[in-house]
Amino acid sequence: MKVGAWSGGRVTPIVCEMMQVVWFKRDLRTQDHEPLVRAAACGEVLPIYIVEPSVLGAADSGGRHWEWNRRSLIELRRSLGELGLPLVVRVGEVVELLRRLHGRHGIGAIWSHEETGNGVTFERDVAVGRWCREAGVRWTEVAQFGVVRRLGSRTGWAGRWERFMASEVVAAPVGARGFEGIDPGAIPTGEELGLPRDDCRIEQTPGECAGLNTLSSFLNVRGEDYGRRISSPLSAATGGSRMSAYLAWGNVSMRTVLQATRSRVAGLGGEGEERQWRRSLRSFESRLHWHCHFIQKLESDPRIENENFVRAFDTLRPAELDRVRFDAWRTGRTGYPMIDAVMRCLQGTGWINFRMRSMVVSFSGYHLWQHWKEPALHLARMFIDFEPGIHYSQMQMQSGTTGINTLRIYSPTKQAIDQDPKGVFIRRWVPELAGVPDGFIHEPVRMPMGVQREAGCVIGRDYPVPIVDHLEAVRAAKERFTVFRGLDATREQARAVNEKHGSRKSGLRQVGVRRVRKRADDSPQLFE
Repeated sequence: MKVGAWSGGRVTPIVCEMMQVVWFKRDLRTQDHEPLVRAAACGEVLPIYIVEPSVLGAADSGGRHWEWNRRSLIELRRSLGELGLPLVVRVGEVVELLRRLHGRHGIGAIWSHEETGNGVTFERDVAVGRWCREAGVRWTEVAQFGVVRRLGSRTGWAGRWERFMASEVVAAPVGARGFEGIDPGAIPTGEELGLPRDDCRIEQTPGECAGLNTLSSFLNVRGEDYGRRISSPLSAATGGSRMSAYLAWGNVSMRTVLQATRSRVAGLGGEGEERQWRRSLRSFESRLHWHCHFIQKLESDPRIENENFVRAFDTLRPAELDRVRFDAWRTGRTGYPMIDAVMRCLQGTGWINFRMRSMVVSFSGYHLWQHWKEPALHLARMFIDFEPGIHYSQMQMQSGTTGINTLRIYSPTKQAIDQDPKGVFIRRWVPELAGVPDGFIHEPVRMPMGVQREAGCVIGRDYPVPIVDHLEAVRAAKERFTVFRGLDATREQARAVNEKHGSRKSGLRQVGVRRVRKRADDSPQLFE
């Protein structure tokens, strides 16, 4: 079949062929959408989004994810309509719906972006590929990130990433022809899909337009003090880029974000205020590099969704969840104010900054000595910006099971003092502590009984006693890791992990334990 040409988003139809299906997944946009442009160059286009019960019902899927997608789809339908392309929405499993569509109308080709998702979407894609081969339908998958399918070695990966990200941002197709005669269907609500009620207040506006506006406001207005503002939950909500959800669901492409950032930096001078802008945006760009680095790990090694990077750690923690500790952590009732405020904020809004994410995972893994898997699933359901490739790697890194990263054991009290010195964030999300004096807000358990009564917060009644002792828990965690990290099997497997997944900028890092220092987040793996 002859493939049409495209340039600058303007479609040049070559042959009117059978229906060209553009399958939208985590790429809910029209700009820099190469499958859409390539399909439009080949014939009449049918954009379709399939609401998959198996995906919605996955253990790491939450109702807030669908609400973000639903609102994004409303805008996408409008944007595609302006291009003359009706967005069809259907509920069901992909293979069966494609089979019926092909039987009734004949599919000439399917176009989509590659997806690095969880095990459910991986198996789904395997089934779609099998059906396409059996039905004789060509399915073309196009890279969306700098992630490489069937990557044999990390050597040279950074160069391939750079070449992809530097390639042309593709404009939306002009003059596309839509496939007519199919009812577009309704975009269902979570209630109509039977999803559990989720009272999350999504504070950002989903969709491509809002994503591009958010990027512009960060690059031109909000981002000057990025490096200094991303650590505290008080300032990160406005001082960070807030692009993570738009990238996770594909409202804006990574290539668009990177190129816009570089363009802004190129236009800056070298003096005064502009020097600070340059420093901040370069710090942001460094995190963009690490985004695909982590997704590549899951692409190359899908087992890490469920298994430790280093299998020698399999017996490090109990396999069975301590439900009492887990529920206290999940609901924000640990007796550590900063942990509890963060977990309640996450429940209510679906977002928290990266340093606080690291802190609550560290607390679960080291203080509560929980295996990372169940906490990972809970957080995945909570995060509006859940990205599987980043999420599972980060959960293991912050829990110490990668074998190649230095342990990061956060002190919840020190983080509270550093990042919320007056207890503003704590009081906002843990209202039972609202009357606690500043001197006790980070450790209310130290309040004398008379002060507790005056504050209207009796420890053990109105607010829990700390679930564990910080110093004892940290000491025990370090001792256990020292034993396991000294095993020959652990070292051998860690070297294999580094060979497969490690950054080529350095070799295997020295094993050790250190405290997190008081400064802007030195973990470039995620961006705010």
